[in-house]
Amino acid sequence: MSLSELSRRSFIAGAAALGAGALLPEGARAASPVERVHGPYMKLSLAAYSFHRMLPNRAPAEEYAKADMNLEDFVRYCAELNLDGCEPTSYYFPAEVTPEYLLQLKQLTFRLGLDISGTAIGNNFCVPEGPIREEELRMTREWIDHAALLGAPVIRIFAGEVPEGDTEDAALERCISAINESLDYAAQKGVVLALENHGGITATGEHMLRIIKGVKESPWFGVNFDGGNFHTPDPYADMAQIAPYTVNAQIKVSVQPNGKKEPADFARVARILQDAGYRGYLVLEYEDDENPKEAIPRHIDTLRKIIGR
Repeated sequence: MSLSELSRRSFIAGAAALGAGALLPEGARAASPVERVHGPYMKLSLAAYSFHRMLPNRAPAEEYAKADMNLEDFVRYCAELNLDGCEPTSYYFPAEVTPEYLLQLKQLTFRLGLDISGTAIGNNFCVPEGPIREEELRMTREWIDHAALLGAPVIRIFAGEVPEGDTEDAALERCISAINESLDYAAQKGVVLALENHGGITATGEHMLRIIKGVKESPWFGVNFDGGNFHTPDPYADMAQIAPYTVNAQIKVSVQPNGKKEPADFARVARILQDAGYRGYLVLEYEDDENPKEAIPRHIDTLRKIIGR
């Protein structure tokens, strides 16, 4: 059985559980696992969120310029580590993101020999119809434009959480609809949308698959695999469920089986991605308590040995 046929049958089974409201339009096909033809290959990047305690969050221009650390400093730090790429997370851009600023950041990363591996937004696609939802969609389009100008090939997006008093099925249907709508725009701009497992209605591998199977098939959609965001009894099993759809991968230094924090098995996470034939960036997103400038180089060295970079 081909991957596309398997995907079609899986979608039909999953859609039955969701109800008719979440079905794709007639003739549309659900998102399929990413086709890999040359075997696994990974490069290393670092997410700006790793410095969330140090970077200014959407600061006005003057405050941003005077901060002890800003995105330009972060990019230089990635170059010091001889990484392949960097992820300038959207929260740490200046409050007003101008084309001039994006081009400046793009030029800096290029001259330092770095790729921009991607960026991220904090959207919520579960909100009900109305002005708030329209603003979420507008903001997503805006960051697709920013990513295209910046040269970021992928944006990791969130699904969101079920609003109080609503049902999961209704929220999931709205989420799928918003992804499909945003995907049309992303395809025009050449930016991939990568759905991250980030709690809410993406708390488990099965939750992720319900959304994935509702999204129309497109080369501009995939999964942002986050190695630290499943708090299930077996996070590694959930990671394996979403690995075939992965277009961007993050790794954290901790996992949380049943919500209990413990050190992540980097080699096991990498093996899950390799078994799925993943080709692309492995992005370290450091969230633990140690000073990131002291901890990150050590973890990067470990990852280099594991993936041969």
